[in-house]
Amino acid sequence: MQNKIPPLFLAPMEGVSDLPFRILARECGADFTISEFTSSTALTRGSVKSWTKVSSHPLEDPFIPQIFGGDINEMVKATELLCSNESVDIIDINFGCPAPKVCKNNAGAALLGEPEKLVKMVESCIEVSSVPISAKLRLGTGVGDDTALEISKSLEEIGVIRLCVHGRTLKQGYRGDASWSKISKIVSAVSIPVIANGDVVDAKSALACLNRTGAAGVMIGRGAIGNPQVFHQIKQDLGFINSKAPWIVDEEQWENADETQRDFIARSWCWNRYVELVKITKTENKNSLKRHGISFTKHLPGGSKFRGSLQSIKQIDELALSVSSWLEKGKTQIF
Repeated sequence: MQNKIPPLFLAPMEGVSDLPFRILARECGADFTISEFTSSTALTRGSVKSWTKVSSHPLEDPFIPQIFGGDINEMVKATELLCSNESVDIIDINFGCPAPKVCKNNAGAALLGEPEKLVKMVESCIEVSSVPISAKLRLGTGVGDDTALEISKSLEEIGVIRLCVHGRTLKQGYRGDASWSKISKIVSAVSIPVIANGDVVDAKSALACLNRTGAAGVMIGRGAIGNPQVFHQIKQDLGFINSKAPWIVDEEQWENADETQRDFIARSWCWNRYVELVKITKTENKNSLKRHGISFTKHLPGGSKFRGSLQSIKQIDELALSVSSWLEKGKTQIF
């Protein structure tokens, strides 16, 4: 691992990495966040839902929207449209999504099977972009030889500033172990920063990944769902920081709490801050709030039973208060 403190990234995840959650992750220690992946086709057609995905706020800095698509012309147009927004700092292009609905349109990770088209697409976007371009890849499609190594070399040559590599193939989806050794080969083959993604969930796995891959940083996806405090915990456990976590408001309560109670304390603060950020960013959406509410209560004692009670709640404010009250109660319960 390098002497320089490696940055931690929140992965772009559909239905998770919305604007308030990205800001929350930054406040919890993430160095970079990337928007939910957004269809270039939808952006060029003016879809309000899609443009909401790539909206930002002064609290988010830098702002990195991520786009995907199978048509080069639409990707170019979407890049031009995003560049008209002065708040955009970097545009990230997704070649990592394994979802069938994306790959059937020859987008996302499916393009790893067409390296020449993939590189041409990125090069065309770079030609019209006024901001730097980064890219997210998988190792390959899982059919035939992996293509990410050669693609990465080509992307560096045309001017991509940073790569993130998920250590699985399209065919694997999220099954099996991420191949950190294959990410390591890509790190060695290029001089631009490579961010390792896959199976990083805590300080131990983050350190192991950094040591095994030699990557410039790590990206955390599923390990951060309902658990944005993971970024501070990793940095603290690895000695990168010594600052107090924002959820330690009552130091005596924290010192006297057991591990489960501390989890409730951290999640309670994170949830309340998320709800606050939803209002600040004016992005109130019941379905989104409910998804996050379910995530914030997972892996906690009594969480499964509590989540069942959320199904009958109709009002967004009632939903927010219900989750908040349940997490608050857990701070002092003995399990």
